[in-house]
Amino acid sequence: MDTKKVKEVMIPLSDYTTVNENDTLEKAVKMLCLSQKGLAIDAYKHRAILVYNETGEITGKVSIFDILRALEPKYSQFGHSDHLNKIGLSRFGLSNDFLHSLVENYSLWDESCESLVKKAKKRIVKEIMYSPQEGEYVSEDISVPEAIHQFILGNHQSMLVVKKDKVVGILRLTDIFKIICDLMVKE
Repeated sequence: MDTKKVKEVMIPLSDYTTVNENDTLEKAVKMLCLSQKGLAIDAYKHRAILVYNETGEITGKVSIFDILRALEPKYSQFGHSDHLNKIGLSRFGLSNDFLHSLVENYSLWDESCESLVKKAKKRIVKEIMYSPQEGEYVSEDISVPEAIHQFILGNHQSMLVVKKDKVVGILRLTDIFKIICDLMVKE
């Protein structure tokens, strides 16, 4: 594994679902659902889609988490959405009672799920996408162990793979985990 490079493990951009940043959330969800249906039974499902701008440059990701958060627009009162992707309030030792009180105090989820979905599906992808930070890009030429190190220290689920500052693919934690599982079972 030490000699294996990221480019040998990544999913090329051409094989990953993408959506324009000006598309609706409804289209993004449809694209994500379609991508999951097309995968082999033993393949890890895509949990995000990549977002591109008018010049075709990858500018962000929309994850299942982003989609669920987009249903309730009042979550924006908790700060910038990029930060909410990184941390969970429960990780700070906040009790379930406190987390439940946030639902009441901010009137979160005070409409039916159907009503929230109806409103959310019209939202524009650019409004809800996550814009990766510097540490979420990885060179296609680094080794898999170096990528694992970056995953662990950054607590990432996926990283965008670059070749000369251009995104060429995505490296998912699940794909790295599969390599480790295969090595453990083999020995």
